[in-house]
Amino acid sequence: MRPVIIFLTSVFSLVVVLFLLVFKTIPMLIAICVFLAAVGIYDITQKKHTILRNFPVIGHLRFLLEGIGPEIRQYFIEKDTDGQPLNRTQRTYIYSRAKLQNDKHPFGTELDLSIEGNEWIQHSIYPTPHVAEIPRVKFGGEKCTQPYHAALFNISAMSYGSLSKNAIMALNKGAKGGGFYHNTGEGSISPYHRMGGDLVYQIGTGYFGCRAKDGGFDEEKFVVTANYPEVKMIELKLSQGAKPGHGGILPAAKNNLEIAAIRGVEPFTTVDSPPGHRAFSNAEGLLTFIDKMRELANGKPVGFKICIGNTKEFEEICETMVRTGRKPDFITVDGAEGGTGAAPIVFSDHVGMPLENALTFVVDTLIKYDLRKDIRVIASAKIVDGFDIFKALALGADICNSARGMMLALGCIQALVCHKNTCPTGVATNNPSLVRGLDVEDKWHRVMNYQQQTVKDFLELFSAAGCKNLSDLNRGLINKQKGGKPVSFIDLYPYPTK
Repeated sequence: MRPVIIFLTSVFSLVVVLFLLVFKTIPMLIAICVFLAAVGIYDITQKKHTILRNFPVIGHLRFLLEGIGPEIRQYFIEKDTDGQPLNRTQRTYIYSRAKLQNDKHPFGTELDLSIEGNEWIQHSIYPTPHVAEIPRVKFGGEKCTQPYHAALFNISAMSYGSLSKNAIMALNKGAKGGGFYHNTGEGSISPYHRMGGDLVYQIGTGYFGCRAKDGGFDEEKFVVTANYPEVKMIELKLSQGAKPGHGGILPAAKNNLEIAAIRGVEPFTTVDSPPGHRAFSNAEGLLTFIDKMRELANGKPVGFKICIGNTKEFEEICETMVRTGRKPDFITVDGAEGGTGAAPIVFSDHVGMPLENALTFVVDTLIKYDLRKDIRVIASAKIVDGFDIFKALALGADICNSARGMMLALGCIQALVCHKNTCPTGVATNNPSLVRGLDVEDKWHRVMNYQQQTVKDFLELFSAAGCKNLSDLNRGLINKQKGGKPVSFIDLYPYPTK
């Protein structure tokens, strides 16, 4: 009913205003009503634009504003949380990739390439031919009996509850269509995750999906969930970039009966996951728990996700790996710039290490302890285009995850009301009248297109740098403008000696 009410209200308001200001004849009034009614009916029934389905007639104002030219657009430059200016480049990139639209740009870059922090690849005058087959990366150490070959670019952790059921279904169908994986987020596996796409089952401190009555870890429930055929890997979340040391937050407004049943919590209450895990309290306990989960999951790869804070704690984990022989199959490194639907702003702004520093620290520490050969590394946090993938892999990651990129491919317009259950695009809300606007069949194709085109862009950069194999990527292939001159990443982050 919501779109119909908005539509009728919009029509009435526009007609009255136009009639009073411009027209004074009944036939003209009728003509305006018929025209606006036709527009509204079209908006409600079409499936490509969620904003128009949810906000008929008045939703066209957004598309008019989107068409503002670059000479005016500069007055509307946005600021991201890290203080770096963003024009529309990244959002335009994602939308064009998702919709398979022309992404070519006239008159060259709009960036000032001499500004501090600007980055670029060292291309070769002898580029290599584009790879015939897109590389995949094997996950699973010596204790795994069900290894998994992952795509280079995948869907990062976003729970059902944080996102709508239509958004989750579209993401999973996109993963199935494109052959990449979909991380469930810590909110457990819902029916909407099981559309045929590969899953990485994430377990947070709330143990949703394997939660005992007292809030602890339930082995029997874990065995059932972890052994779904769609589940290819299990990720234990120690912390995430947007709110490390805090735990997940599900606002009461989004915790309906269905979500509460899936998570095993009370409905219509705010669910704050504990800051830390109850199943272990030190490095040896963590690694023992990972071995236990791998055994219960019948040999599927198991790893953990971390936002780096106290570096000595990570070094202690590595020391314990060497001493005990217990190792995760992978480590997901989340930068402090990672996104979330709800977090205290002081945590978002002032807790955790940025991805560039964290990724190089983790990789170098693994090298230092001779563990890198045994453990895959996943980079996560604000990775949206082919260069972001190139940079992450050059710094030492094996593959990448993206959350905000996939959300924008679904149609997210960054309204920044994720925590209020009022997302106008139906992506981050459980309000049925808003969720209906997100057409699953249309949007899953956009998710798949975005992933495939972004990987294609990465591979073109890969060839431009003269690389033939993923192992050719290294820190010497990227420069950064620093102190008024170019500096190679290999000088900024030299590889350690063992």
